[in-house]
Amino acid sequence: MAGSEFGTIFRVTTWGESHGKAIGAVVDGCPAGLSLCEADIQAYLNRRKPGQSRFTTARAEGDQVEILSGVFEGRTTGTPISMMIRNTDQRSRDYGDLMEVYRPGHADYTFDLKYGFRDYRGGGRSSGRETAGRVAAGAIAARFLESLGIRVRAYTAAIGDVAVDESRFSWEEMEKNRLYMPDALAAGRAEKLLEERMAEADSAGGIVECRIWGMPVGVGEPVFEKLDANLAKAMMSIGAVKGVEIGDGFQAASSRGSENNDHFYMEQGQVRKRTNHSGGILGGMSDGAEIRIRAAIKPTPSIARSQRTVTRSGEERQIAIKGRHDPVIVPRAVVVVESMAALTAADMLLLSMTSRLDRIQSFFGVPVSEE
Repeated sequence: MAGSEFGTIFRVTTWGESHGKAIGAVVDGCPAGLSLCEADIQAYLNRRKPGQSRFTTARAEGDQVEILSGVFEGRTTGTPISMMIRNTDQRSRDYGDLMEVYRPGHADYTFDLKYGFRDYRGGGRSSGRETAGRVAAGAIAARFLESLGIRVRAYTAAIGDVAVDESRFSWEEMEKNRLYMPDALAAGRAEKLLEERMAEADSAGGIVECRIWGMPVGVGEPVFEKLDANLAKAMMSIGAVKGVEIGDGFQAASSRGSENNDHFYMEQGQVRKRTNHSGGILGGMSDGAEIRIRAAIKPTPSIARSQRTVTRSGEERQIAIKGRHDPVIVPRAVVVVESMAALTAADMLLLSMTSRLDRIQSFFGVPVSEE
Protein backbone atom coordinates (compact mmCIF):
# COMPACT_ATOMS: atom_id res chain seq x y z
CA MET A 1 0.00 0.00 0.00
CA ALA A 2 1.40 3.38 -1.02
CA GLY A 3 0.46 6.67 0.56
CA SER A 4 1.44 6.16 4.21
CA GLU A 5 4.17 8.84 4.15
CA PHE A 6 3.81 12.59 4.55
CA GLY A 7 6.40 15.33 4.13
CA THR A 8 9.70 15.80 2.29
CA ILE A 9 12.37 16.68 4.85
CA PHE A 10 10.39 16.38 8.08
CA ARG A 11 8.89 13.08 6.95
CA VAL A 12 6.32 10.92 8.73
CA THR A 13 5.23 7.33 8.10
CA THR A 14 2.24 5.98 10.01
CA TRP A 15 1.59 2.25 10.40
CA GLY A 16 -0.86 -0.20 11.93
CA GLU A 17 -4.58 -0.98 11.90
CA SER A 18 -7.43 -0.15 14.26
CA HIS A 19 -7.80 -3.74 15.50
CA GLY A 20 -4.21 -4.87 15.12
CA LYS A 21 -1.70 -5.24 17.95
CA ALA A 22 -0.51 -1.64 17.74
CA ILE A 23 -0.36 1.53 15.69
CA GLY A 24 2.42 4.04 15.43
CA ALA A 25 4.58 6.41 13.45
CA VAL A 26 8.16 6.96 12.37
CA VAL A 27 9.44 10.54 12.12
CA ASP A 28 12.54 11.09 10.01
CA GLY A 29 14.28 14.42 9.44
CA CYS A 30 13.79 15.90 12.90
CA PRO A 31 16.97 17.85 13.76
CA ALA A 32 19.21 16.50 16.51
CA GLY A 33 19.24 18.20 19.89
CA LEU A 34 15.52 18.83 20.32
CA SER A 35 14.37 18.26 23.91
CA LEU A 36 11.81 15.45 23.76
CA CYS A 37 10.32 12.78 26.01
CA GLU A 38 7.27 10.53 25.99
CA ALA A 39 5.34 12.97 28.21
CA ASP A 40 5.57 15.64 25.47
CA ILE A 41 3.89 13.28 23.01
CA GLN A 42 1.46 11.84 25.56
CA ALA A 43 0.00 15.29 26.22
CA TYR A 44 -1.16 15.43 22.58
CA LEU A 45 -2.43 11.85 22.51
CA ASN A 46 -4.50 12.46 25.63
CA ARG A 47 -6.45 15.11 23.72
CA ARG A 48 -7.30 12.62 20.97
CA LYS A 49 -7.96 9.43 22.91
CA PRO A 50 -11.49 8.01 23.26
CA GLY A 51 -13.63 7.91 26.38
CA GLN A 52 -13.20 11.56 27.40
CA SER A 53 -16.92 12.38 27.60
CA ARG A 54 -20.37 11.05 26.77
CA PHE A 55 -19.89 12.49 23.28
CA THR A 56 -16.97 10.20 22.39
CA THR A 57 -16.69 6.46 21.86
CA ALA A 58 -16.48 4.36 25.01
CA ARG A 59 -13.50 2.41 23.60
CA ALA A 60 -11.14 2.56 26.60
CA GLU A 61 -7.76 3.01 24.94
CA GLY A 62 -5.05 4.51 27.15
CA ASP A 63 -3.08 5.48 24.03
CA GLN A 64 0.22 5.19 25.92
CA VAL A 65 3.11 6.02 23.61
CA GLU A 66 6.48 4.27 23.64
CA ILE A 67 9.48 5.89 21.98
CA LEU A 68 11.52 3.06 20.47
CA SER A 69 14.34 4.97 18.81
CA GLY A 70 15.73 8.39 17.91
CA VAL A 71 15.88 9.89 21.43
CA PHE A 72 18.80 9.63 23.86
CA GLU A 73 19.06 11.27 27.28
CA GLY A 74 16.02 13.41 26.58
CA ARG A 75 17.12 14.79 23.20
CA THR A 76 16.59 13.77 19.60
CA THR A 77 19.58 12.17 17.91
CA GLY A 78 18.78 13.15 14.32
CA THR A 79 17.93 9.53 13.47
CA PRO A 80 14.41 8.17 12.83
CA ILE A 81 12.11 8.50 15.83
CA SER A 82 9.93 5.40 16.04
CA MET A 83 6.84 5.43 18.27
CA MET A 84 4.36 2.71 19.14
CA ILE A 85 0.88 2.86 20.70
CA ARG A 86 -0.51 -0.53 21.64
CA ASN A 87 -4.18 -1.33 21.01
CA THR A 88 -5.62 -2.66 24.26
CA ASP A 89 -9.42 -2.48 23.97
CA GLN A 90 -10.36 -3.85 20.55
CA ARG A 91 -13.69 -5.65 20.30
CA SER A 92 -13.50 -7.23 16.89
CA ARG A 93 -16.63 -9.25 17.67
CA ASP A 94 -18.63 -6.01 17.42
CA TYR A 95 -17.92 -6.03 13.68
CA GLY A 96 -18.74 -9.68 12.92
CA ASP A 97 -22.08 -8.78 11.35
CA LEU A 98 -20.33 -6.36 8.95
CA MET A 99 -18.04 -8.90 7.32
CA GLU A 100 -20.01 -8.97 4.07
CA VAL A 101 -21.72 -5.54 4.32
CA TYR A 102 -20.61 -2.14 3.06
CA ARG A 103 -21.23 0.52 5.69
CA PRO A 104 -22.70 3.78 4.30
CA GLY A 105 -20.28 6.71 4.61
CA HIS A 106 -17.24 4.46 5.16
CA ALA A 107 -14.41 3.31 2.89
CA ASP A 108 -15.58 -0.34 2.93
CA TYR A 109 -16.75 -0.39 -0.69
CA THR A 110 -13.85 1.57 -2.23
CA PHE A 111 -11.21 -0.29 -0.18
CA ASP A 112 -12.65 -3.67 -1.18
CA LEU A 113 -12.76 -2.79 -4.88
CA LYS A 114 -9.23 -1.35 -4.84
CA TYR A 115 -7.43 -4.11 -2.92
CA GLY A 116 -9.74 -7.09 -3.32
CA PHE A 117 -10.21 -7.44 0.44
CA ARG A 118 -10.92 -5.28 3.48
CA ASP A 119 -10.40 -5.39 7.22
CA TYR A 120 -14.00 -5.24 8.40
CA ARG A 121 -12.93 -4.80 12.05
CA GLY A 122 -13.37 -1.06 12.24
CA GLY A 123 -11.91 -0.26 8.83
CA GLY A 124 -8.25 -1.17 9.35
CA ARG A 125 -6.06 1.54 7.82
CA SER A 126 -9.16 3.56 6.92
CA SER A 127 -10.15 3.86 10.57
CA GLY A 128 -9.94 7.13 12.47
CA ARG A 129 -7.69 5.29 14.90
CA GLU A 130 -4.87 5.70 12.38
CA THR A 131 -4.76 9.38 13.36
CA ALA A 132 -3.14 8.51 16.70
CA GLY A 133 0.13 8.01 14.81
CA ARG A 134 -0.25 11.41 13.16
CA VAL A 135 -0.85 13.06 16.51
CA ALA A 136 2.26 11.46 18.00
CA ALA A 137 4.28 12.78 15.06
CA GLY A 138 2.54 16.15 15.21
CA ALA A 139 3.57 16.54 18.85
CA ILE A 140 7.21 16.33 17.76
CA ALA A 141 6.64 18.83 14.95
CA ALA A 142 4.96 21.24 17.37
CA ARG A 143 7.88 20.87 19.78
CA PHE A 144 10.30 21.69 16.95
CA LEU A 145 8.25 24.74 15.91
CA GLU A 146 8.07 25.99 19.49
CA SER A 147 11.87 25.96 19.62
CA LEU A 148 11.71 28.52 16.78
CA GLY A 149 9.01 30.66 18.39
CA ILE A 150 6.19 29.28 16.21
CA ARG A 151 2.91 28.16 17.83
CA VAL A 152 0.07 26.06 16.38
CA ARG A 153 -3.32 25.80 18.04
CA ALA A 154 -6.71 24.47 16.92
CA TYR A 155 -10.21 24.50 18.37
CA THR A 156 -13.80 23.57 17.59
CA ALA A 157 -15.31 26.47 15.64
CA ALA A 158 -18.72 24.84 15.10
CA ILE A 159 -20.73 21.71 15.76
CA GLY A 160 -23.69 21.32 13.45
CA ASP A 161 -25.17 24.80 13.05
CA VAL A 162 -23.86 26.00 16.43
CA ALA A 163 -20.84 28.25 15.84
CA VAL A 164 -18.42 30.06 18.14
CA ASP A 165 -19.09 33.80 18.49
CA GLU A 166 -15.85 35.77 18.09
CA SER A 167 -17.09 38.34 20.64
CA ARG A 168 -17.12 35.60 23.31
CA PHE A 169 -13.91 33.86 22.20
CA SER A 170 -11.82 32.55 25.10
CA TRP A 171 -8.87 30.13 24.97
CA GLU A 172 -9.36 29.52 28.69
CA GLU A 173 -12.95 28.41 28.09
CA MET A 174 -11.79 25.94 25.45
CA GLU A 175 -9.83 24.08 28.14
CA LYS A 176 -12.91 23.85 30.37
CA ASN A 177 -15.27 21.91 28.07
CA ARG A 178 -14.76 18.57 26.32
CA LEU A 179 -16.00 19.95 23.02
CA TYR A 180 -12.93 22.23 22.83
CA MET A 181 -15.13 25.23 21.99
CA PRO A 182 -13.69 28.61 23.07
CA ASP A 183 -17.19 29.95 23.77
CA ALA A 184 -19.14 28.76 26.82
CA LEU A 185 -22.56 29.65 25.42
CA ALA A 186 -21.90 27.91 22.10
CA ALA A 187 -20.54 24.85 23.92
CA GLY A 188 -23.76 24.58 25.93
CA ARG A 189 -25.90 24.84 22.81
CA ALA A 190 -23.71 22.30 21.01
CA GLU A 191 -24.13 19.81 23.87
CA LYS A 192 -27.88 20.17 23.61
CA LEU A 193 -27.69 19.57 19.85
CA LEU A 194 -25.61 16.43 20.40
CA GLU A 195 -28.04 15.10 23.00
CA GLU A 196 -30.79 15.45 20.40
CA ARG A 197 -28.73 13.66 17.75
CA MET A 198 -27.95 10.81 20.14
CA ALA A 199 -31.62 10.45 21.06
CA GLU A 200 -32.36 10.18 17.34
CA ALA A 201 -29.61 7.55 16.86
CA ASP A 202 -27.86 10.05 14.60
CA SER A 203 -24.65 12.10 14.53
CA ALA A 204 -23.30 15.59 13.80
CA GLY A 205 -20.40 17.21 11.97
CA GLY A 206 -18.70 20.57 12.44
CA ILE A 207 -15.70 22.80 11.77
CA VAL A 208 -12.23 22.84 13.28
CA GLU A 209 -10.18 26.04 12.94
CA CYS A 210 -6.41 26.15 13.34
CA ARG A 211 -4.14 29.15 13.81
CA ILE A 212 -0.37 29.41 13.37
CA TRP A 213 1.58 32.30 14.88
CA GLY A 214 5.20 33.32 14.33
CA MET A 215 5.74 31.83 10.87
CA PRO A 216 8.44 33.90 9.14
CA VAL A 217 7.70 35.54 5.81
CA GLY A 218 8.40 33.46 2.71
CA VAL A 219 7.75 29.89 3.84
CA GLY A 220 6.24 27.98 0.92
CA GLU A 221 6.79 28.02 -2.83
CA PRO A 222 4.99 30.05 -5.51
CA VAL A 223 3.91 27.15 -7.74
CA PHE A 224 3.19 23.53 -6.78
CA GLU A 225 4.61 23.51 -3.25
CA LYS A 226 2.48 26.37 -1.98
CA LEU A 227 2.06 26.57 1.78
CA ASP A 228 -1.72 26.82 1.50
CA ALA A 229 -1.86 23.97 -1.03
CA ASN A 230 0.12 21.70 1.26
CA LEU A 231 -1.93 22.70 4.29
CA ALA A 232 -5.07 21.87 2.31
CA LYS A 233 -3.60 18.50 1.34
CA ALA A 234 -2.72 17.82 4.96
CA MET A 235 -6.24 18.62 6.11
CA MET A 236 -7.89 16.61 3.35
CA SER A 237 -5.74 13.61 4.25
CA ILE A 238 -7.75 13.36 7.48
CA GLY A 239 -10.53 10.86 6.74
CA ALA A 240 -13.45 12.92 8.07
CA VAL A 241 -12.50 16.23 6.41
CA LYS A 242 -14.62 17.21 3.39
CA GLY A 243 -13.64 20.84 2.90
CA VAL A 244 -10.83 23.32 3.66
CA GLU A 245 -10.65 27.11 3.77
CA ILE A 246 -7.67 29.44 4.15
CA GLY A 247 -8.38 32.95 5.42
CA ASP A 248 -11.73 34.17 4.13
CA GLY A 249 -12.04 31.01 2.06
CA PHE A 250 -15.29 30.73 0.13
CA GLN A 251 -16.41 34.10 1.46
CA ALA A 252 -13.75 35.69 -0.75
CA ALA A 253 -15.69 34.57 -3.83
CA SER A 254 -18.51 37.01 -3.02
CA SER A 255 -16.36 39.95 -1.92
CA ARG A 256 -14.79 42.77 -3.92
CA GLY A 257 -11.09 43.14 -4.59
CA SER A 258 -11.10 46.35 -2.59
CA GLU A 259 -12.56 44.41 0.33
CA ASN A 260 -10.49 41.25 0.02
CA ASN A 261 -7.07 42.87 -0.44
CA ASP A 262 -5.04 43.33 2.75
CA HIS A 263 -3.52 46.83 2.80
CA PHE A 264 0.11 47.13 3.91
CA TYR A 265 1.62 49.65 6.30
CA MET A 266 4.90 50.16 8.18
CA GLU A 267 5.31 49.58 11.92
CA GLN A 268 8.69 49.97 13.61
CA GLY A 269 10.45 49.33 10.32
CA GLN A 270 8.42 46.19 9.55
CA VAL A 271 5.82 45.60 6.83
CA ARG A 272 2.43 44.81 8.38
CA LYS A 273 -1.13 44.20 7.12
CA ARG A 274 -4.18 46.09 8.33
CA THR A 275 -6.45 43.06 7.73
CA ASN A 276 -5.86 39.36 7.18
CA HIS A 277 -8.34 38.17 4.57
CA SER A 278 -5.54 36.10 3.00
CA GLY A 279 -5.22 34.01 6.14
CA GLY A 280 -1.50 34.72 6.44
CA ILE A 281 -0.56 33.36 2.99
CA LEU A 282 0.05 35.29 -0.24
CA GLY A 283 1.09 33.63 -3.51
CA GLY A 284 1.61 30.33 -1.72
CA MET A 285 4.05 31.86 0.80
CA SER A 286 3.58 32.95 4.41
CA ASP A 287 3.22 36.74 4.71
CA GLY A 288 4.08 37.10 8.41
CA ALA A 289 0.49 37.40 9.64
CA GLU A 290 -1.44 34.80 11.61
CA ILE A 291 -2.20 31.76 9.44
CA ARG A 292 -5.83 30.60 9.69
CA ILE A 293 -7.16 27.29 8.36
CA ARG A 294 -10.64 25.77 8.68
CA ALA A 295 -11.51 22.14 8.12
CA ALA A 296 -15.09 20.93 7.63
CA ILE A 297 -15.68 17.61 9.42
CA LYS A 298 -18.49 15.33 8.23
CA PRO A 299 -20.95 13.67 10.65
CA THR A 300 -19.84 10.35 12.11
CA PRO A 301 -20.91 7.73 9.54
CA SER A 302 -21.38 4.94 12.13
CA ILE A 303 -24.89 5.49 13.46
CA ALA A 304 -27.44 3.20 15.11
CA ARG A 305 -30.23 4.44 12.83
CA SER A 306 -31.32 2.01 10.12
CA GLN A 307 -29.72 2.68 6.71
CA ARG A 308 -29.91 1.04 3.31
CA THR A 309 -26.84 -0.65 1.84
CA VAL A 310 -25.63 -3.67 -0.13
CA THR A 311 -23.50 -6.74 0.58
CA ARG A 312 -20.34 -7.82 -1.25
CA SER A 313 -22.50 -10.21 -3.29
CA GLY A 314 -24.82 -7.37 -4.38
CA GLU A 315 -27.76 -8.09 -2.07
CA GLU A 316 -29.64 -5.02 -0.84
CA ARG A 317 -30.40 -4.88 2.87
CA GLN A 318 -30.94 -2.63 5.92
CA ILE A 319 -28.20 -2.01 8.47
CA ALA A 320 -27.88 -0.35 11.89
CA ILE A 321 -24.30 0.02 13.13
CA LYS A 322 -23.67 -1.47 16.57
CA GLY A 323 -20.64 -0.98 18.81
CA ARG A 324 -18.91 2.02 20.36
CA HIS A 325 -18.88 5.12 18.17
CA ASP A 326 -18.58 8.89 18.53
CA PRO A 327 -21.82 10.84 17.95
CA VAL A 328 -19.49 13.64 16.79
CA ILE A 329 -15.87 13.39 15.61
CA VAL A 330 -15.08 17.11 15.82
CA PRO A 331 -13.70 17.43 19.41
CA ARG A 332 -11.22 14.57 18.92
CA ALA A 333 -10.32 15.89 15.45
CA VAL A 334 -9.11 19.20 16.91
CA VAL A 335 -5.68 17.85 17.87
CA VAL A 336 -5.48 15.88 14.59
CA VAL A 337 -5.95 19.10 12.58
CA GLU A 338 -3.43 20.84 14.83
CA SER A 339 -0.92 18.02 14.32
CA MET A 340 -1.23 17.97 10.54
CA ALA A 341 -0.81 21.75 10.43
CA ALA A 342 2.32 21.46 12.59
CA LEU A 343 3.78 18.72 10.40
CA THR A 344 3.20 20.80 7.28
CA ALA A 345 4.66 23.95 8.81
CA ALA A 346 7.75 22.13 10.08
CA ASP A 347 8.44 20.45 6.75
CA MET A 348 7.96 23.60 4.67
CA LEU A 349 10.06 25.64 7.07
CA LEU A 350 12.98 23.25 6.54
CA LEU A 351 12.38 23.25 2.77
CA SER A 352 12.61 27.04 2.74
CA MET A 353 16.12 27.08 4.19
CA THR A 354 17.68 26.68 0.73
CA SER A 355 15.76 29.51 -0.95
CA ARG A 356 18.56 32.12 -0.84
CA LEU A 357 22.27 31.75 -1.52
CA ASP A 358 23.29 34.46 0.97
CA ARG A 359 21.59 32.57 3.81
CA ILE A 360 23.24 29.30 2.80
CA GLN A 361 26.62 31.08 2.70
CA SER A 362 25.95 32.59 6.12
CA PHE A 363 25.02 29.19 7.57
CA PHE A 364 28.27 27.61 6.41
CA GLY A 365 30.38 30.65 7.35
CA VAL A 366 31.23 31.53 3.76
CA PRO A 367 31.82 35.25 3.09
CA VAL A 368 28.92 36.68 1.12
CA SER A 369 29.99 37.67 -2.40
CA GLU A 370 29.36 41.28 -3.40
CA GLU A 371 29.14 40.39 -7.09
